[in-house]
Amino acid sequence: MASFLRFPRCFFVITGKNPFSYLFKFSELFETLLILLVLFFGPLMSAEQTDSPVLLISDVTSRSTHSEEYCAMYDICGERSDGKVLNCPYGSPSVQPDELFSAKIQSLCPTISGNVCCTELQFETLRAQVQQAIPFLVGCPACLRNFLNLFCELSCSPKQSLFINVTSISEVSGNMTVDGIDYYISDTFGKGLYSSCKDVKFGTMNTRAIEFIGAGAKNFTEWFDFLGEKADPGFPGSPYAIDFKLTVPESSSMELMNVSVYSCADTSLGCSCGDCPSSPACSNPEPSPHKKELCSITILSIEVKCIDFSVAILYILIVSAFFGWVLFHRKKERRRTGFREEPLIFHDMNRLQKDENVATKGHEVDPQVTERVELSPIQEYMSSFFRSYGIWVSRNPTLVLMSSVAIVLILSIGLVRFQVETRPEKLWVGPGSKAAEEKQFFDRHLAPFYRIEQLIIATVPDSKHGKSPSILTDDNIQLLFDIQEKVDSIRANYSGSMVALTEICLKPIGQDCATQSVLQYFKMDPENFDIYGGVVHAEYCFQHYSSAETCLSAFQAPLDPSTALGGFSGNNYSEASAFVVTYPVNNAVDDVGNENGKALVWEKAFIQLAKEELLPMVLSRNLSLSFSAESSIEEELKRESTADVITIIVSYLVMFLYISLTLGDAPQISSFYLSSKVLLGLSGVLLVMLSVLGSVGFFSTMGVKSTLIIMEVIPFLVLAVGVDNMCILVHAMKRQSLELPLESRISNALVEVGPSITLASLSEVLAFAVGSFIPMPACRVFSMFAALAVLLDFFLQVTAFVALIYFDFLRAEDGRVDCFPCIKVSSSFVESSEGIYHGRTGCLARYMKEVHARILELRVVKMVIIAVFVGFTLASIALCSRIETGLEQQIVLPRDSYLQGYFSNISEYLRVGPPLYFVVKDYNYSSESRHTNQLCSISHCESNSLLNEGTTMLEWVLDVEYDFLQFNASNTHLSSFCTRLHIFISRASLTPESSYIAKPAASWLDDFLVWISPEAFGCCRKYLNASYCPPDDQPPCCSPDDAPCGLGGVCKDCTTCFRHSDLVNDRPSTAQFMEKLPWFLDALPSADCAKGGHGAYTNSVDLNGYGNGVIRASEFRTYHTPLNKQGDYVNSLRAAREFSSRISDSLKMDIFPYSVFYIFFEQYLDIWRIALINIAIALGAIFIVCLLITSSLWSSAIIMLVLAMIVVDLMGVMAILDIQLNAVSVVNLIMSIGIAVEFCVHITHAYLVSHGDRNQRAKKSLTKVGPSVFSGITLTKLVGVIVLCFSRSEIFVVYYFQMYLALVLIGFLHGLVFLPVVLSMFGPLKRLSNIEIQVESSSNLS
Repeated sequence: MASFLRFPRCFFVITGKNPFSYLFKFSELFETLLILLVLFFGPLMSAEQTDSPVLLISDVTSRSTHSEEYCAMYDICGERSDGKVLNCPYGSPSVQPDELFSAKIQSLCPTISGNVCCTELQFETLRAQVQQAIPFLVGCPACLRNFLNLFCELSCSPKQSLFINVTSISEVSGNMTVDGIDYYISDTFGKGLYSSCKDVKFGTMNTRAIEFIGAGAKNFTEWFDFLGEKADPGFPGSPYAIDFKLTVPESSSMELMNVSVYSCADTSLGCSCGDCPSSPACSNPEPSPHKKELCSITILSIEVKCIDFSVAILYILIVSAFFGWVLFHRKKERRRTGFREEPLIFHDMNRLQKDENVATKGHEVDPQVTERVELSPIQEYMSSFFRSYGIWVSRNPTLVLMSSVAIVLILSIGLVRFQVETRPEKLWVGPGSKAAEEKQFFDRHLAPFYRIEQLIIATVPDSKHGKSPSILTDDNIQLLFDIQEKVDSIRANYSGSMVALTEICLKPIGQDCATQSVLQYFKMDPENFDIYGGVVHAEYCFQHYSSAETCLSAFQAPLDPSTALGGFSGNNYSEASAFVVTYPVNNAVDDVGNENGKALVWEKAFIQLAKEELLPMVLSRNLSLSFSAESSIEEELKRESTADVITIIVSYLVMFLYISLTLGDAPQISSFYLSSKVLLGLSGVLLVMLSVLGSVGFFSTMGVKSTLIIMEVIPFLVLAVGVDNMCILVHAMKRQSLELPLESRISNALVEVGPSITLASLSEVLAFAVGSFIPMPACRVFSMFAALAVLLDFFLQVTAFVALIYFDFLRAEDGRVDCFPCIKVSSSFVESSEGIYHGRTGCLARYMKEVHARILELRVVKMVIIAVFVGFTLASIALCSRIETGLEQQIVLPRDSYLQGYFSNISEYLRVGPPLYFVVKDYNYSSESRHTNQLCSISHCESNSLLNEGTTMLEWVLDVEYDFLQFNASNTHLSSFCTRLHIFISRASLTPESSYIAKPAASWLDDFLVWISPEAFGCCRKYLNASYCPPDDQPPCCSPDDAPCGLGGVCKDCTTCFRHSDLVNDRPSTAQFMEKLPWFLDALPSADCAKGGHGAYTNSVDLNGYGNGVIRASEFRTYHTPLNKQGDYVNSLRAAREFSSRISDSLKMDIFPYSVFYIFFEQYLDIWRIALINIAIALGAIFIVCLLITSSLWSSAIIMLVLAMIVVDLMGVMAILDIQLNAVSVVNLIMSIGIAVEFCVHITHAYLVSHGDRNQRAKKSLTKVGPSVFSGITLTKLVGVIVLCFSRSEIFVVYYFQMYLALVLIGFLHGLVFLPVVLSMFGPLKRLSNIEIQVESSSNLS
C-alpha cells in the first residue's frame, strides 16, 4: 500500500521513458532562434562584442535611404569576442542574385523574389540557423511559415530599408558595426504570428514551443521584447538590440513590414488540433466525458444531497408506519382483553414473577421438571447427537483430548515449509489483474520502469506565519553538494564487489547519471558554483533551463526545475521551499534472475547513510529531510512484522487473564483457588494457538505463503472468536444442577448450547471463507487462513475443550487446587464452599433479569429503540456514499517509519505527477493502413487522432505530435492513424481536472515523421553510399575537439534521405518506414537536429518482428497531474481507462494506458461491487445455515436483518472515522458478519427453545444467555481490542482497533438491545411442543 502497498511513489518529469528527450545543446538551439532576429544584420551570430564606444545615429536620413530596392545594412563587418557576427551599418542598393542563389532563397523564403539584401554567406547562415528552428515549429506549418517570414524579410528582403532603421553603431576591430536597430512591424503581422504559434507543442519536452522561443510570452509584444533584448557576451541572444515598433513616425518615409500572415487554421498550411485548437476541423470535437455531479436539493437556502433527503423521507415513513402499527395493535389488544392494561413484553407478569420467586426462593429445582418445546428436525438431531456425544466424551476424556490435539498437530507439521510474502505486488495484486497483464506486456516489450531513490530537503515553516521560507540560498546549495558527495561515495558490497551509484544509475547517453537535482545547473561540480554565479545562476536557469548552455545538465539534457524543486506555486521557482533529489536507477523484470541485486544492496547502504549521516547534517541546518528507496516499502513491511510483537503479546495476556476470571466462579477468597479457572483458560488459549498453527501448517503444505497480517491478526481474531464459545460452554455447565452426575451435566450443557455454538461457528467459517473470493492476494489468503483456523478452533472446542472442562470440574469437585491439581483440600471444606457459591445468583444474571429485561419491556422504550436503531441504519446508508476508496501508504507502515514523513512530503512538495504511457499494440505502419494518421498529431493527421484528442482532453500530450510541416496526406491510410491518435490525446489534455492528464504526449511517430521530412534537412541524411549520415555538428562530421563546425568535411556531400517526390503524400512507404525507423531510434539529438530519437525514444518502440509491417508495441508518453490523495490515483486510473477504451473503439485499435501505480490501484475501480457482492454472499450463506438448523424462516430472516444492520452501521462508522474502503476493510466487513452472528444466534436460539408468548420468551432468552453474551462475547472482545490502540502500526489502530471496537459496541447493542425488542414484537410464534428438555436450575453467572 504504499504499498499499497507500494504505490504511488514520486516521479520526476522526464522526456522519455529513460527520462531524456533531447540530449543536445539546447542553449545553442535556443541561441540560434534568437539570433534569427538579427540575421539580416549578420545572421551568423557567434561571437562576443568587444568593448567599443557606441555611436547613436540620428533618424534623419535621405529619402533614398528608406526606399524600395534599398538595403539598410548589407554584408558582415565584424565579430564579437564570443564569435557572433555583426552586420555592416551601411545602406546599399539591393543585389540581383544568380539563378542558383535565387532558387535557394525561394526554397526557404518564397515571399522574396528578384533582388535581395543579403550575401550568399548571410543566406547560408540564415539557412543553417533555420534548420535548428524547424524542430520546434514544424508541427504547425503556418506558424513555421510566419516565423520564417519574419527572419526572411529581416535578412534578405529588397525592401529592407523601408522597415529597418539602424539606430546605433559600434566599432569592432577598426570596423563600424550595427549595435541597435528599429524593426517596424504591423500589428496585424505580430498578432497573426503569435496566434499561429502560441499553442504549438515541442514534442520531446512535453511543453509549448513558445516556452523555448518566447520565454512563455503571453502576447506578441512580450515575445518581441524577449527576442529583441541584447545579449551579454557569452549568453544566447542577439549581439545588438532590436526595438520592435508598431507605428511609424508621421514625418518618416518608412513603412510597417506587413507580409502576408497565415492562420494556423489555414487549410493550405494546416496544423493539428493539438497545435491549433481554433482550426475548423477541431471546432466540433467529440465531447469529453463530463464530471458527474452529485444530485442535490435546496431547501430553505440549505443544499441537501438527494440521497440524504431520500433517506430522511424514508425514515419518516417507516417510523410513522411503525408508530401507527403499535397504536393499532394496542387498541386491538384492549378490545380483545376488555381494555385491560398489560405490559407489552410479558403477559401475566405478576403470576410468572411469583412463580419464579417461589422457584428460586429455596435455591432448589426439581430436576425432573421439564418443559415441552418444539425443535426443527436438524435441531432435534443435533440435540440427540450432543446428548450422546457429551456422555461419550465424559467417559473417554483422555482419548478425545489426545486424538483431537494429535490431528491438529499433524496439520502443523507443514510449518516446516512456512514462508512469508512481503513483496507488495504479490500481496496486493491479483493474478488475473488487467493492470498486472498490462504491466507484464509493457515490461516485456518496452522495458520496465526505472527504480527511484529520492531525497527531499525542506525548510521548516515559520512558527509565526506558518510559511516555509525559500530553500534557495548559497548555504543550502553548498549543503546539497556535501550530501551529493556522500551519496557518490557510497560503496555497497555485492558478492565481493563494491557497487557505486555510477554502476547502476540510469544513463540515457554518455557516462553521466541522470540525477534530477538543482546541482545539475552547475554540472554537478561544486567548483562551478562560484564560477557560474551561485544562486543567481540557478534562478536564471529556472527560466532558461532549455536554452542556456550553462544550464544544461551534466548528462547534456535540460532539467525542468519542477522536477528538482518543491513547495512553490505556479512557476515561482524562487519561492521553492524544498530540494527534490531523484536518482533514477536501472530496473529489471523481477522474474529474471537477480538482476536487481546490485541496486538492492546499494539502496540499503543509501538508506543507512541517510539515517546515520545525512539526517543529522540536515537537522543541524534547521532543515527537514525525508528519503526513500525503491525497496523501502518492502523493507519496512518486513520490519513491521516485529513492530507490534509486544502489543500483540500484551493483548493475548490481557484476554487470557480476563478469560481466567470470567470462566471462574464468583470471586471468594475462601474458595478462589478451587473455583477459579486459570488452568482451564490457559488450556483454552493454547487450543486457540494450536488451531492457528494447524491452519498455517496446512496451507504452508499446500505452498501458500503467509503474510504479516496473518501472523499478527489471525491469532488474536481466533482467540476472540474462540473465547466466546469457551465462555458459553462453561457458563452452560455452571447452570446445570449439581445433583446431576458430571457426565449428565456436560451432556445437558452441550444440548443447551451446542446447536447455537455450531450455528455461530459455521456462520463464522462461511463468512471468513467468502473473503477468499476477494481478488487481492493478501486479503484472500488471510480469509482462507482465518476460515480454517476458526473451523479447527471449533473442532478443538467441542472435543479437546469439552474434555478439559470435564477434568477441571472433576478437579474442583475432588477438592484440588487450580493450577496445582496435585494439592488437595479436605472434602468438608469443598462441600461448604459449594454450598456458599450455589446460594448466590450472579450479579450479571440478576441485572439482565431484573433491570435490563424490565427496561426493555416498556412500550415507550421499545418504540424509541426501534426508531433510534432504524434511524442510525438509514443514516449509515446515506453516510456510505462518503466513504472514500483507497489505502493510504502511511497507514500500512509502522508509525515510526521514516517513510511516514516521506509520503507526507510527496503530497506537499511534488509538482509533477506519475508518468503515463499510452501503449499501442500491433501498429500497422504500412502505406495501406490508416494507423499512422490515426496516431500522429502533425499537419494533415486526422483531426480526431489519438494525440490530438488527448490534447483537448489531456493537456499533457504536449510534445506528442507536431503537425509535420506541410504534409498533405488526408487520404493516406498510414497518416490517418497517426493523426487521429494524437488528436484524441491533445483534446484530453485541455481538461486536466477531469482527465488527470497534465501535458500533451511525446510522440516518437510525430518526431520520426518530422525527422525524415525533406524540410528537416539536417536530420535524416545519407552518404553517397546510402548509409546514415549524422548532422553536421556530430562526429564524424564534426569532432568535439575541433573548432566550431563548418559546412565542409567528410559530410559535405551528405544529402537528405528523401525528396518530396520520393514520398507518397509526404508519408514514407512501407519499405522506407522499415529502413529509416532504426536510423531514427539510433540518431543522437543535437543542435542541428533536435528530433534524434536516441535517449528519448530508445525504449518507446519494440522492433522485434517489425519487418512484417506491424510494430507489436509502442508507447506515447505524457504525465498525470499531481496526485495527492488516494482518490486522485483511483480517479486518474479510471479516467485513463475510459479514455483509452473510447479511442480504441474509435480508432479500431488496441490501446491501453499504463503507469507504475495502476497495478496497485486497479482493485479500487470496482471495490464497491466486490464488497457488496461478498457481503451479500456472506449474509446469504448464514441465512441458509440458520434456516437449515432452525427450520424457521422468520427467525432466520430476523437474524439476517440484524446482521445487515450491523454491517451497514459499521460502514456508517467508517464514514464518520474517515476509514477508507479497501481490501482490508472489505475483509473486516465480511468477518464482522461472522463475528456479529455470535451476538444474535445465541439469543435467537434461546428464544426458540423457550416457552410462553413472544414477550416471555424474549425475557427468558435474555435471562438465560444474556450474561454469557455480555461477559463471554462482548467484554472478551472489548478487552482484547482495546489493547490494539497501543499498536505502532497505524493499520492496526485504524482497521483493527477502530473497526473491531465499533463492531463490538454495535454488535452488543444490536444483540442485547435491539434483537430482544424485535423478537418480543415480531418473533416467530410458538409451535406445538414435542421435545422435552430440562429446566435450568439457576443463573449462577458472575
